[in-house]
Amino acid sequence: MSIQPVLAVVPARGGPKGVPVKNIRPLAGIPLIAHSIRLAKLCPEIARCIVSTDSRQIAAVAREYGAEVPFRRPSDLAQDDTPMWPVLRHALTEMESRERCRYGSVLLLSPVSPSRLPEDVSHAAQLLEQDEQAVGVVAASTPSFNPRWACIDITADGYMQQSFPDGNVYVRRQDVPPIYRINGALYLWRRDHVAGSDSPRYFELPHCMLEIPENRVIDIDTLHDFRLAELMLRDGVIGFPWLDLHTPKP
Repeated sequence: MSIQPVLAVVPARGGPKGVPVKNIRPLAGIPLIAHSIRLAKLCPEIARCIVSTDSRQIAAVAREYGAEVPFRRPSDLAQDDTPMWPVLRHALTEMESRERCRYGSVLLLSPVSPSRLPEDVSHAAQLLEQDEQAVGVVAASTPSFNPRWACIDITADGYMQQSFPDGNVYVRRQDVPPIYRINGALYLWRRDHVAGSDSPRYFELPHCMLEIPENRVIDIDTLHDFRLAELMLRDGVIGFPWLDLHTPKP
């Protein structure tokens, strides 16, 4: 079954406590959420890009930068402990009801992970389109250290022990099998999986992995993360094509 058309959802609630109005705080001259919106505009695979928010302020900024905000997210889906899955299901249901259409897949673009590129979206779409058994594609990367080799726990007696039971079979760090972490850059799921499941079920149902280099993965949660991202962009460690193609104003 085709994954087209693709509905991209940018979730941005108004109440994160760590950094006030984080989703619209400037990064490289434009609001954080605008990076995900501009990325979506560079991806021909995306049919519609919408922002799911409970905030009038965020909605206004999202529209200013070209996103659609066709509905207001209900308050019960905008709490500190609200999982992302019901937010996606709500967005899919709302859009299909309003447009009287059926999407093929749902793409989650979190504003706090702005460093994914158009080619990442293209690759994810190809992976899912080509694998009929897979229900989704999840972005992952190789962490800077291998937990099998480096991570420890503390025993009840207060001594170190390896966190992974098989860690002691490796003599050299280079011999340890690679390990990956889900980095939040993007998630792409088939429409029926989002509509019919109560959770992503990453490890129960087949998901493909989209590898993104760890050195260009950004996860913005604190003011320190904002400063680090600014430095990486300034020094050319990472680059956003939409900053080259657009002036700061939409």
